[in-house]
Amino acid sequence: MDLELKDKVALVTGGSKGIGRLVAEELALEGVDVAICARTRETLEATATELANSTGRRIVPIVADTTDTPSVDAMVATVIETFGRLDILVNNAGQPGGLALGPLSTVTDEDMHADLNTKFLGYLRCARAAAPHMAKGGYGRIINVGGQSARMPGTYSTGARNIAIVHMSKTLADELGPSGINVNAVHPGATVTEYIRGQIETRARDQGKSVAEVEEAMAANNAIKRLVTAREVAHVVVFLASPKSVSISGEVIGVGGGAGRSIPT
Repeated sequence: MDLELKDKVALVTGGSKGIGRLVAEELALEGVDVAICARTRETLEATATELANSTGRRIVPIVADTTDTPSVDAMVATVIETFGRLDILVNNAGQPGGLALGPLSTVTDEDMHADLNTKFLGYLRCARAAAPHMAKGGYGRIINVGGQSARMPGTYSTGARNIAIVHMSKTLADELGPSGINVNAVHPGATVTEYIRGQIETRARDQGKSVAEVEEAMAANNAIKRLVTAREVAHVVVFLASPKSVSISGEVIGVGGGAGRSIPT
């Protein structure tokens, strides 16, 4: 299937590693020029070089902090100055797992504020800066990366920020739809990234188990009984970034391999 993405321009936040990196790579493989943003220059620039070499597309690294409005505005301005347009925004920047995990006695205002500022308000800042440029071109796709914690109890800031992303996505979809901009959210579950690999290795060592045994236990709560890879999440995001996804807007798509026992409606 031709996803009709050739020569479009995307911005992927949190694009130096993990899901963001794979999203950027898969977009580039479909013919998209991609700006990736993160706060650590060295890692960001190394990723940009590697992806440009492997895909043959322009991959531009932009050091930015999505918790800061002027930094976000400058980031989007750099994208427009570099490429002349912006068609796709993938909001992905955020601390994996969150900060305010619980129990209640350990949850601080500072951790809650930091998590919501990074992931919820950070996504809002990016959408606010990007939307006028998408509207000008008559085409836009905004994909907000949330998480399965929105659908189950267990953490404080992680669940709160992901539920807030769902509400924001639908609100943005309704407002921006007439301008040709679709907005959706995706909820990964436990996904194989550099961060999760480190967690798996630590658990295996601490519990005296093999890596395979730990992975099996982590996947026990999903339907496919294995961990989803970051590239598999990226495939769904790339489809949502394409013109082929025009009938999907304001929706939430679980990309956790059928994680959880709830029945989304």
